[in-house]
Amino acid sequence: MRRTLGAKRDLVKQWRLPERVFFACGACHILAAAFLREYPDAGFSPIWIRPAAGHTGNHVVAVRGVLAFDYHGYSDWPRLVAHYQRRALQWSPGWSATLVPLAPDALISEAKSRTYDGLHLREPGQYLYDAMPRAQAYLRRFPPPAGAGTGDRP
Repeated sequence: MRRTLGAKRDLVKQWRLPERVFFACGACHILAAAFLREYPDAGFSPIWIRPAAGHTGNHVVAVRGVLAFDYHGYSDWPRLVAHYQRRALQWSPGWSATLVPLAPDALISEAKSRTYDGLHLREPGQYLYDAMPRAQAYLRRFPPPAGAGTGDRP
C-alpha cells in the first residue's frame, strides 16, 4: 500500500485512513507495540525493514522465528519479506532493505527510535488522537498467537 506524498504529515488525513491502510502506511510500529504489549511472553520481537538509502518503504513487524504479525495478521516471515520486496521493486527499481532488530520501547518513543540510524517513529500521542487504543482495537480482529496460552492458534 502506498500513500500520496505528504499524507503522513497531514494528521487529519492520516487518521481518517481505513484501519488496514493506517497500520500499513505510517502506524505499523504502533500496531507492533500493541501486539508485543498484549502478548509479552509469546516470543515475538520487533523487526524494522529498513530501505537502502534513497528509497522509501519502512515497515515494522513483530516476528518470532518464521511467524510474523503486521496489518495482514499472521504471515510466514520469509514469504512476507519476499512479498514486501516484490511490491517495493514495482515502485522503486533497485529497492533493497536491511532487517534491523529493534528494542520494543523504541516503537513508542521518538527519542529511542532516533537512536537507530535513519529511524524516526512517531509516538502514539503524536497522531491526531492517541493511536494505541486504535491499534489495540485492530489487534482484537486476530486470534492470539500460539504460545500465548491459547492452544493451537496461529
